This record gives sequence, structure tokens and C-alpha cells, in this order.
Amino acid sequence: MKLLFLIGDAAVGKMTVGQELMKITDLRLFHNHMTIEPVLGIFGAFNGNVIREMRELIFREFAASDNYGMIFTYMWAFDCQSDWDYIEHVTDIFRPYGTEYYYAELIAPQEIRLQRNKTENRLRHKASKRDLETSEQRLLNDDKNYRCVSFAGEIPFENYIRIDNSELSAAEAAKVIKERFCL
Repeated sequence: MKLLFLIGDAAVGKMTVGQELMKITDLRLFHNHMTIEPVLGIFGAFNGNVIREMRELIFREFAASDNYGMIFTYMWAFDCQSDWDYIEHVTDIFRPYGTEYYYAELIAPQEIRLQRNKTENRLRHKASKRDLETSEQRLLNDDKNYRCVSFAGEIPFENYIRIDNSELSAAEAAKVIKERFCL
């Protein structure tokens, strides 16, 4: 089993790169909004407990399956210990199955991410982003309140790559990840 954490700031392209990576590997994509959007639709508001429980179930069942591996997208606030703890918790779920872990961090400046925040693919898969004014304000607030880009040398994992995908297509970024980790 392989578990690739595809991490990065809001609208950096995690889902889109994950979609492209799924096309060229046997990895399955589990992007974070696959649990967020249904919960928003059912409850009419963000419910972190339900989202966490849904993810837990998916992780446990997937880890125990005979699938090749998973891509999980996550906006990791490196300045929040709880996010570090969450990543460790997810790895613990997969650990009994001899899982190999990989970490790909995507980075791009805010102005590029603001443009990507409006893309057709993003809006098609993330209903909560369709109110562009609110979505843009959330991106700006997250940038102000959290550090979602790692410092050089901060990520201690052996299978880690940092990619500035400002000028790369999602397919090009996916190819870099695939080749780097021999997926």
C-alpha cells in the first residue's frame, strides 16, 4: 500500500494535480472536499466532527483493502501542532498494512492561487467555492492566519518533494511526482 499526502495552500492545485496523478498511476484520489462538500450539503454548515468521522472510515477501509494506494490532499498548517498530529494519526491508520508514505508539497504565490480559485474544474468539484467573493476572502484570511508553506528542511520525511507548480500544468506536476517516487 502507498499513501501520498499531496499538501499545499488553498487553490495551489492539489485536487487537480491529484486527478492527473490518478490518471498515470494506480493510486486512487481522495481529495479533502470529497468529505467536506457532502457534509455542507446535508448539514448546511461545516461540521468538523462528521467530516473527521467520514475520513476515518474511508481511511480504515481503504488501508485494509488490496488497492495499490491513495492520494490524500490536505491543506497542512505547519504552524499548528494539531495538523502535524493529524498527519501522524492518518499514517498510524495505514501503518499495520506495511504502507509506504510519500509527501508532495505544492507551492505557488497568492496571485496565482487567486486565479486558480476560479477555475472551472475547482468550481465543478467544490460547490463551497462557487461563491467567489467568500472563497477568495477565505483564501486571503487563511494566508493571513496560517502558514501552509513549509520552511526549508522542516519536513522530516524521507519521501518528500516540494514543487513550485506556478508555471507547471497539473499533468506536468503529476509526472514529476510519479517519477520522483517511482509510482
